Amino acid sequence: MQSRRMMVLRAVVEDYIRSQEPVGSAALAKHHQLGVSSATIRNDMSALEEEGYLIQPHTSAGRIPTEKGYRYFVDGLAAVIPLSEPQRRAIRNFLSGSVSLQDTLQRSARLLASITGQVALVAAPALSRASVRRIELVQVSMSMLLAVVITDTGSVAQHMLQISDVNAEELSQSIATINKLCVGLSLREAARTLRTISTTIASAHIRNLLRSLVDALEDMHIGEHTHDLYMAGASQLAHRQTMSDFASLFDALEEQAVIMRLMTAMSEEASDCASGVSVAIGSETHNPGLLHASVVTSGYGYDPDASTDSADFTSSNVGSGNAGSGNADAVYVGSANVGSAKAAFINNIDNQLMNESSSQADVSTQESNIDRTHRQNMPVAFIGSIGPQHMDYVATMAAVKAVARYLNAFIAQNR
Repeated sequence: MQSRRMMVLRAVVEDYIRSQEPVGSAALAKHHQLGVSSATIRNDMSALEEEGYLIQPHTSAGRIPTEKGYRYFVDGLAAVIPLSEPQRRAIRNFLSGSVSLQDTLQRSARLLASITGQVALVAAPALSRASVRRIELVQVSMSMLLAVVITDTGSVAQHMLQISDVNAEELSQSIATINKLCVGLSLREAARTLRTISTTIASAHIRNLLRSLVDALEDMHIGEHTHDLYMAGASQLAHRQTMSDFASLFDALEEQAVIMRLMTAMSEEASDCASGVSVAIGSETHNPGLLHASVVTSGYGYDPDASTDSADFTSSNVGSGNAGSGNADAVYVGSANVGSAKAAFINNIDNQLMNESSSQADVSTQESNIDRTHRQNMPVAFIGSIGPQHMDYVATMAAVKAVARYLNAFIAQNR
């Protein structure tokens, strides 16, 4: 495509996004410094229509962009234009009052929806991409325990465990040992470690407890958490758009599992993009309900040592929250203060670990390093906006990226 024709296409997209009316050659010649007559622009627009970038809805009307035209426009954006300092400050002020991870995510969805006028979706951090911060085992009956797993992203997962004949002292010893072994590991790494340990434990009661916890951790790792999705803005989008055009969109939003898979995949793609944002337009979503919509997504929760995305939102600017607060060392190295009987129990486990074959240890270490590197380079969840294909891509991409940066800083602080 010739350079001038590219300029004409960009001008058509920009004007249509602004007016939502077909764009004519005379209007382009008047409002854009293209350096050619309206007749020449009309010829360029005809060529763009033949190439599939524009369509003419009516014979006497101007042109509007096609999905292909929007894609060319988005790909032609050199970079995501950052929000102004007052806009970033407004984001910080709105979100800094959050009292928990869940409150932060809810506020983020409402804020993004208010900025874009579109549907905003924010997913809670995926358990499969988090690390264990603390595991608690709470006895709820003689034969039942509640396993509570707190992660480094602030997420909390619970699972009931069936037990038999575990007394209070054994349970306390087990909790201390489990945390000594599992803190800092992914759920899968923790399950693998406890499975290995369970084969070396003499006590049948403790062995069965560990095996039940292994099953619970594996369930948490592979489980779908479609309820951990925060959404805002659907009503205001409905008031701004023709309902008949977006009935299928609202139907698609009901299928949360499908939406989460799409936006999770997009957030992973975004982590490899220089802009940090991924855009899917119409048929690119592979979802019939989103055929007339566009999706803008970014990930958040990168390892702070592996990403500089949170530079604009330092820890001094983010809400303190109650998720992950406190001194991790003081809380989780409490096993060093137990009595001699408990210390002997832990030392016995440690000795058993040390006596495992070096080859098994090497393999486990390599697998753990691979998992940890993968988690560091991947977002723990996504934030995104869904709206019409004629959305303001520049403003939407900037807003999504800015709120994602805040969430990135929030997660990094709690780590």
